[in-house]
Amino acid sequence: MPAGFMRPARWVCALWLCALWVCAQPALADPGYYVLTPYAQAGQWGAELRYWTVKPRRGGPAVLWPELALSYGVGERWTSTLLASFEGTRKEAVRLATWNWINQFRLGDGGGDWDFALHTQAIRTQGEEHGHALELGLVSQTEWRLARLQANVILEHGWGDLARSGTELKYQWQVNWPLRPGWRAGLQGFGEVGNWRDWKPAERQSHRAGPSLLGSWPMGGHQDLQLQAAYLFGKVYGQQAGMFSATLKLLF
Repeated sequence: MPAGFMRPARWVCALWLCALWVCAQPALADPGYYVLTPYAQAGQWGAELRYWTVKPRRGGPAVLWPELALSYGVGERWTSTLLASFEGTRKEAVRLATWNWINQFRLGDGGGDWDFALHTQAIRTQGEEHGHALELGLVSQTEWRLARLQANVILEHGWGDLARSGTELKYQWQVNWPLRPGWRAGLQGFGEVGNWRDWKPAERQSHRAGPSLLGSWPMGGHQDLQLQAAYLFGKVYGQQAGMFSATLKLLF
């Protein structure tokens, strides 16, 4: 086996071992997301481990949500990802909750002040639940002086057990600044306002925001290890909660 292949293979194995450790911990959640960017990873594979935990302010067990993803850059503008999402609590065993097929299509050649991408995500439940959902969103990013700004708008429609109040509107945003080469720090936020044509009353909407940290380590050749972590304050499903999220991704 070529030596160039062995190095990424070892990292992929390490990510999967970490994921197995996470899934072995006692862990129900669906609090949402990571900040989407109009990226392109043409010709590269990506192995990804995501982990979320949500703690309600009024007590109750922490909610855990580990995920595993494998992506590939089909071309200069198209990246396709298969993601397995697991759910549980410290009182209930972790189980496979959904399969997700995510596609991102970059719009334009990146020559303007703004970069845009079209986001799609097909979601199918597993186990006792029976339902599926579809997300469609517009992803944007720009640079202003040293700041990097991202703003995303997403529509989601569900069927079966994932059906809600019709097509719902969600948003994401992030702003960060460089700390040192390969590292950025800033703020990010998420929210759900209800049906896109009939928003919920303000007190029933969910909005959360908090500090974020992003890092990147070149691993040699075309390999790159990326980290994103954040702690958010605000509402999840209309209730006060704190949410920690972390994503570790290896590009090879």
